[in-house]
Amino acid sequence: MKEHNCHEHDEHNKHERGGHEHMGPESAPQFLAKFKVVTFLLVPMLLLTPTALKILGISDFPARPYLMLALATVVFYQSFIFFTHARHEIKAKQYGMMTLVSIAVLAGYLFSLASTFAVALEAEFYLEISTLIWVLLFGHYLEARSSAGASEALKSVEQLLPQNAYLQQGSEFIKTNVSDLKKDDIVRVRSGEKVPADGVLIQGTAGFDESFISGESKPVMHQVKDNVLAGSICLQKSVLVKITRVGEGSTVGQIKKLIATAQTTKPKSQRLADKAAKYLTFIALITAILSILIWSVLLGEPFVFSITLAITVLVIACPHALGLAIPTVTTIGTSLAVKNGLFIKNLEKLETAQKTTHIVFDKTGTLTEGKFKIKRVVNFTSVDVLPLVASLEQHSSHIIGQTIVEYAKKKSVKLSAVTSFTDLTGQGVQGVINETKYYAGNKELMLEHNVFQSESEINEAGTIIYVASKKQLLGAIILQDAIKTKAKESVARLQQLGIKVVLITGDNERVAQEVANELKIDSYFAKVLPQDKYKKVQELQRKGGVVMMVGDGVNDAPALTQADIGVAIGSGTDVALESGDVVLTSSDPAGVVRYILLARKLYSKMRQNLFWALGYNVVAIPAAAGLFIPLGFQLRPEIGALLMSLSSVVVVLNALTLKSFK
Repeated sequence: MKEHNCHEHDEHNKHERGGHEHMGPESAPQFLAKFKVVTFLLVPMLLLTPTALKILGISDFPARPYLMLALATVVFYQSFIFFTHARHEIKAKQYGMMTLVSIAVLAGYLFSLASTFAVALEAEFYLEISTLIWVLLFGHYLEARSSAGASEALKSVEQLLPQNAYLQQGSEFIKTNVSDLKKDDIVRVRSGEKVPADGVLIQGTAGFDESFISGESKPVMHQVKDNVLAGSICLQKSVLVKITRVGEGSTVGQIKKLIATAQTTKPKSQRLADKAAKYLTFIALITAILSILIWSVLLGEPFVFSITLAITVLVIACPHALGLAIPTVTTIGTSLAVKNGLFIKNLEKLETAQKTTHIVFDKTGTLTEGKFKIKRVVNFTSVDVLPLVASLEQHSSHIIGQTIVEYAKKKSVKLSAVTSFTDLTGQGVQGVINETKYYAGNKELMLEHNVFQSESEINEAGTIIYVASKKQLLGAIILQDAIKTKAKESVARLQQLGIKVVLITGDNERVAQEVANELKIDSYFAKVLPQDKYKKVQELQRKGGVVMMVGDGVNDAPALTQADIGVAIGSGTDVALESGDVVLTSSDPAGVVRYILLARKLYSKMRQNLFWALGYNVVAIPAAAGLFIPLGFQLRPEIGALLMSLSSVVVVLNALTLKSFK
């Protein structure tokens, strides 16, 4: 359902942007080059103004208007890029900034052209219009640069990887291009070098700097059989790494995919700004026409006077600040997120995140380490249950099953062949060993097969896997999962932010209660089957909650999708990563706190920028239309252009203050 909606949303965004979507990051060099040309031409134009000539002691001369026309025509030519984008807007019927800019520039140039040859008009706007073009070119350069944020982020991700790797060939290590590495290749990584691709450590123990992906500066120690990430830096000694993932499937490949996905989304505030810019275009056109009619027709002022006001209205109403208001915030915000171990796939969710009322944490691997340890093995009969359970679980991919198998191997337990194996999702496993059918799983599975004995129930904290034959309960294995170091601190911080924290787990009531009590969690759901987790999210939503779901496994995908915001931790499965709106690149729950704080700050900056960009026009447009002339104040076109530019500078500077946010 979510994937379908996202697709519809992307199509909606594409349509809503209309022609303006053509002004992407590739336009930035184009605008900058034109800005430099206009800057060069403005110098002689300033010197040719009557005021400048008077200051220099030079009398006005007949050729001056024609020189101004020549220079202004070259400047006007630089503004053709506006007309190209305006054509896209008009074609898409999404009239916005470029439409208004084009009308203002064209009106000013044509009127000045007419005044050059019709002396009776006694006015020209060559300098004013050229100044406007100069300001707009620089402003659009800034906007195009801001829209280039994701592209620059992609480049920075590519720079995470080294250019070369040292590939093992026999007893030697050959310098090889990273792009030539394949799965199962073995590479050497020396102290200070970057890991060239995702892999597993097969020789050596060392600390690795993974700050590029986790936001944590503290080195992470890895030993043989541990996974290491592409781009992480080996800090201590030479190690050997066996490559497991390259290309799109690698960590860096997935990060690039997440950034590319983010490029297709934008916040609701941006859509509001786009819509406001559209309406502002019509308001400016109507106000400009009314200025001419009221001042010339009703009040009898000269046409030159009223056309000056009309052009000033068009200049000052240019929704340039609106165009910059949100992209500058999201660009800086995206960069901040990456530095803090966050990848925001869906920018639309920023507004939703700051309204979050409940955060639902899946227990295993999210609040707890997800690395189980065997607490003890209990035999109810003379049958040793460890070999039976390990034999069954060798066919399971579940973390609990893998833990039991590893434990059995360390104990040198001999595993038996299993036939008719079945993975009973959410309950356990079953299979036939030596012509006898065995079950290993939770209490509910035992009750279902009528083998559970109340006197054999184990009442102690931990995850309990019961074992039974078709006839009787044989024993149990008790596992324990440690709570993460920063889990308690993170829960407390979220509660300080006014958010209720909820625990959801498939474990029994006792385990859920113990974890909830230790972390002082507001409420919990225990014994929830994987397929039912999303129902608990729905339950909170029906009560009016704005729910964020945090999980890491395949079982969490439906709940992540159902939630108002899905947060997948980076150590989770690809399904979870695909389902989440946000990806935490480490499994630290403190990342959720960082996301909430960042979302609230970004939303605040967006509102401030929108308020300024819209509020400025509430005062500026009436002033440009001559409303304050009876009070002795008239806004000239060149001053209007500078004020319009100032409004853009204000929203950019306001966004830049985000860089100091921690």
